[in-house]
Order: sequence, then structure tokens, then C-alpha cells
Amino acid sequence: MSKANKRAVAAGQRATPRARKSSTRKAPAPSNSLGRLLGLLDLFTPAAPAWSTDALIRSHAMSRSSGYRYIKALNDVGLLSAVSNGYYILGPRIIELDRQIRQCDPIYVAGGPVLKQLVTATGHSALMCALFRDSVLCIREELTKNSPPNIFTRGQRRPLFQGAASKIILPYLRPHQLRSLYAKHAKTIATSGLGSDWASFRATLAKIRRDGFVMTVGEFNPGVIGISAPIFNRTRHILGSIGITANEENFNRRELDRIAAFVSKAARQVTEQISVISSGTDRPPRAVG
Repeated sequence: MSKANKRAVAAGQRATPRARKSSTRKAPAPSNSLGRLLGLLDLFTPAAPAWSTDALIRSHAMSRSSGYRYIKALNDVGLLSAVSNGYYILGPRIIELDRQIRQCDPIYVAGGPVLKQLVTATGHSALMCALFRDSVLCIREELTKNSPPNIFTRGQRRPLFQGAASKIILPYLRPHQLRSLYAKHAKTIATSGLGSDWASFRATLAKIRRDGFVMTVGEFNPGVIGISAPIFNRTRHILGSIGITANEENFNRRELDRIAAFVSKAARQVTEQISVISSGTDRPPRAVG
């Protein structure tokens, strides 16, 4: 294993068990009418897929007249769908929007063929993630038959300080974004193995940037390895990451250099394709931090 790759592995593996328990940062409570209306959609989860009218209104401490108006508006446009006994579930318009995203999103479109090639080259499942606020969002995956259970899949968010798909993004954020993130999340950064103070945090990110990829082990699921490299837009602003995931027992560490090279190549290919497909991804992630 090369010295650069040893540094990349170390940067990803210094996380303590405590870091695994942290979760993505919750968005602040909406303070305006549109925010409260759209905030109702955040309540629907696999654990709570259906909500009653009364429960929706109580959740945001709104008046009944406002609550009924918001629910009706969401139902009318198909973002909510009424079911029996005054309950609501997420609506069919979301399915239509997801289809449109799959057809038009430059990152999704650019990554499809590359993910397939990465799976063929490495024999491991591959995934692609996008930076989203103070987290990363999985937008596409290509799975193998021996994929680890409960791996990161489309639509799932993860914290910005855990896992290879997240950690590889950090070195490429702008200095003011990093300072803001550190001011808010210094404790989480330390328990994630990224640095116990500002200087060590910057030093860790500098090493990751020199190596060009990150490898982590078991930061979400015990015994699951992740290796990721960064994806950029045409102006070299960070957009997200691409990488592989595998059970540790199925991963030959002697092949780390080879697999890391394939992951880095895949990242370059997606970056090149994005610059050809669309200029809509040129906007930097200003909301981070």
C-alpha cells in the first residue's frame, strides 16, 4: 500500500465509536408560512408514513384554519394524498418529480454509466452522493449481489463528518464554510476523527486533499468499508462524491491502491461528463455551514 493511501485510510479510520451515533443536523423550525407549509412534508417518514389532520396541525403549533389551508394546498397539488379516516400520505406528484430528476439531474445522468463501470472494475457496490446543506444525500447506487445490508441508498442523508462519501467533500469546501462548520460542530468533528482543534482539523483535510480519496471502516454499519473520491462542477466547486462500499470480509486490502485508482478515475469521469451535460451545476454550495 502506498504512503498516500495509508494516509487516506488513517484519515477515515480515526473515528471513535461515539461518532457513529451522531445524526444529520435537523433543519431549523420554519418561521414563515411557506416554510411551515413545506415543513409538513418533513414529518412523513418510513416510521410514520401516515398522519392525521389533527396531528399535522399540532406538529407545527398552527391555528386550525392555517392547518386546514396548508393541508388542502398540498393535497391539491399532489404533494399529499388523502387516505381513510382523515389521514394523509405523501402524494403522487412526488413520484412525478422523482422521475423528472432521474431524467434531468446532471449528476444523476452523468453518474449512471460510470457507476456500472466502477462495479465491473472493482466487484463492489458503487454509489454517488451530492452535498446537501450540512449533509450528503445519496442520489444513485449500483448494487452487487453481495452488497452489505443497509448500505447508503438513494434518498438517504448522512452527516457531513462521517463516512467516506462525506469526509471526502470537506477538504474542498471554501475556507469560510469550513470555519462556520467548525464553529458549530467542533465536538462532532473531534469524535469523528477529523481533528481535536482547528489546526488539526485543517491538517487532516489537507492530507485528504493530497491523497484524493478517503477510506472508512464501520462508521455506520460494522464491518462495512467505504472508499470515495470527489466530484466537481466545471468551475471546480465541490458537488459530491462517488465511491464503493463492501463488507470488510470481502475486501482485499492489498488491492486498495488498485480500487482507489478506479474510484478516482470514476470521479474524474463524472466531473468531465457534468461539465458537458449542463451548466446548471456551476453554483457553489453557498448554504453549507
